[in-house]
Amino acid sequence: MQRKHLIAFTLATVFMLLGFNMINNYFNQKNRAALMDADVAVVKNKDEANDSISGQSLGEQPKAIIDNVTADIEQAQNLEQQRLEQMQESAE
Repeated sequence: MQRKHLIAFTLATVFMLLGFNMINNYFNQKNRAALMDADVAVVKNKDEANDSISGQSLGEQPKAIIDNVTADIEQAQNLEQQRLEQMQESAE
């Protein structure tokens, strides 16, 4: 290969990698923002649940705590499933 062809090939490769990194970074930031929004929603729901527990009588609090923990586990499983689906979509 001549030197100018090698330089042109190298520059084209660098620009292609730069473009790929920019596109990949855009999608990662978009996914990260969606995950942060989901995490904020979980925290808000947890705060609301804690407020509802403290307003109940002492006899009803253990059941309310168990119900809230069960709901948190279900939310976490749903969030994990969504993340798994997003990872599978991005891998394709």
